[in-house]
Amino acid sequence: MKDIRQVNNPHNDDKVIDACSIFGAMDISGRRFSGEGVIRAIANMHDRGNGLGGGFAIYGLYPEYADLYAFHIMYLSSKGQRETEAFLKENFNLIYEEEVPTRSTQAIVNPPLVWRYFLEVGQRQPEQQSEDDYVVERVMEINTKLQDTFVFSSGKDMAVFKGVGYPEEIADYFCLEKYEGYLWTAHGRFPTNTPGWWGGAHPFSILYWTVVHNGEISSYGINRRYLEQFGYHCAMQTDTEVIAYAVDLLIRKHNLPIEIVAKILAPPFWSDIQRLPAGEQRLPRTLRQVYGSLLLNGPFTVIIAHHGEMIGLTDRIRLRPLTVGEKGDMLYLSSEESAIRLICPDLDRAWIPTGGEPIIGRLNTTITPQPVVAMETV
Repeated sequence: MKDIRQVNNPHNDDKVIDACSIFGAMDISGRRFSGEGVIRAIANMHDRGNGLGGGFAIYGLYPEYADLYAFHIMYLSSKGQRETEAFLKENFNLIYEEEVPTRSTQAIVNPPLVWRYFLEVGQRQPEQQSEDDYVVERVMEINTKLQDTFVFSSGKDMAVFKGVGYPEEIADYFCLEKYEGYLWTAHGRFPTNTPGWWGGAHPFSILYWTVVHNGEISSYGINRRYLEQFGYHCAMQTDTEVIAYAVDLLIRKHNLPIEIVAKILAPPFWSDIQRLPAGEQRLPRTLRQVYGSLLLNGPFTVIIAHHGEMIGLTDRIRLRPLTVGEKGDMLYLSSEESAIRLICPDLDRAWIPTGGEPIIGRLNTTITPQPVVAMETV
């Protein structure tokens, strides 16, 4: 059998320093919009990928089922589907289920079967356990114990669509031009150290958190071991998975604001901390001592999203690109400014943030000429 890497990447150029494309668009007023512009924008960065992964996350997607957990599940066999559906019916109230609509395209070869399920916990969780924790445990159980099955999206009123192909091909396959949401993120993948497979495409998700990533997490081993202490199981065969779980742990479980989380994932260097006034050193020192195992080493740019927020963050010395754009109520994050201007040529402003500086877009705030409310810098 011919190596799939050779089929999709005939030049075998598997170390391209600036590869992978990321894009995010958010209407901070909460208005839902079509993803056609986002699809065009990520397709404009086609050359940053190699066809081994593409995907999208959409928020505000299922308003008719907004209070239910929406599971998107990949199946490699009918047996896997039967066993998983029996598991879902035993552990949840299954309100509605259907195969995710797709269209036949020449670009997508041998795709898995993809279904979506709308579920409620129905007081099944143990006393003093939250519904979200219960859902995370069930997702981890499915992904590690059931054969030929993979849950790749599990939040409320949002979903991930992803697979092996260029992002515009994945969008065409899943008919994404028919969907609307108030926040979209997109990714075109160029795998370097991990395989290109359907579950390994971006975005990575747990509950309502999603992450798209350009770069390489060389601290994956220690990040993974730290997260496994809290019940997370890394089963996706790629380094980006740890970022999604780290964000879920720090924000949802440890109740830390994103401004603090950014200082954990991309903290100041020790030499920078030592140059701070004595009274300002305590917080960054404490964060590095308590959460040192979650520091992300290596070059990276990420777009992190959940309900009501979209966050852009680069590594401390900005080894991967990120451009920010504003137009009215719209906030854009992108690997390249050209992708933003393709769909919004008359931006109010655009800029490149400094390394380790989170760019935060929030619902129901006002974008002003200075980044102080809807778009905050720390």
